Amino acid sequence: MSGDVASPPRRGIPLRALIPNAVTALALCCGLTGIRFGIAGEWEKAVAAIILAGCLDGIDGRIARLLKGESRFGAELDSLSDAIAFGVSPAIIIYLWSLQHLPQFGWIFALALAVCCALRLARFNANIDVQEQPHKSAGFLTGVPAPAGAGLALLPVYLTLWTGETVFRETYVVAPWLAFVAFLMISNIATYSWSSLRLRRTVRLGALAAVGLLGAALLSAPWATLSVICAFYLAAIPFSIRSYSRVKRQRASA
Repeated sequence: MSGDVASPPRRGIPLRALIPNAVTALALCCGLTGIRFGIAGEWEKAVAAIILAGCLDGIDGRIARLLKGESRFGAELDSLSDAIAFGVSPAIIIYLWSLQHLPQFGWIFALALAVCCALRLARFNANIDVQEQPHKSAGFLTGVPAPAGAGLALLPVYLTLWTGETVFRETYVVAPWLAFVAFLMISNIATYSWSSLRLRRTVRLGALAAVGLLGAALLSAPWATLSVICAFYLAAIPFSIRSYSRVKRQRASA
């Protein structure tokens, strides 16, 4: 009989999980930095900070899967980061940019965006271990994700910076738009996710060229490009609802 004593299980976060968690923390810092720029009235930098946070949020999960560094700690940190970077920060930026000129009710609309973002993330965390998730199993998301919601909420800012028209900054435009985006985040509509998109081999090179052109457009005309991206995303929502309905009918018939 061997006299070796089994070593106790190691505790703590594995080293390979630190990199994606560091990227998540960096996204959180970018979101908070957007508030700092908003307080200073530097709206271009404030929006750029939120967009950068969205880019970082889009790669932290993929880095975690690549390094096999997924953890429950990372999932919780990601949700907390998203709530601040894509809920609190855009709400404060838009309030300082426009809604502060709507007495009493302006702050309520800003709160609606932040609260609905937190509710969406809470719903996601509550269902993370649920086996039966019709939207997820079909490759769709439930509602608009937090980064996309933040990007849509900032659409009036893009349009103002692009066109120079102050009408997009008026509270009667911004307030209803913010309420609409908040509703999209907590809604049950099916929206496209990356896993639901499939490219044919014949269009892969064209897709890569389109991505390159999109990057060039973001650098040369960022506000016009972001406005167009938001328009395409909104236009895709009815198609995603129809696609999921078709999948649902096929499952029911099977």
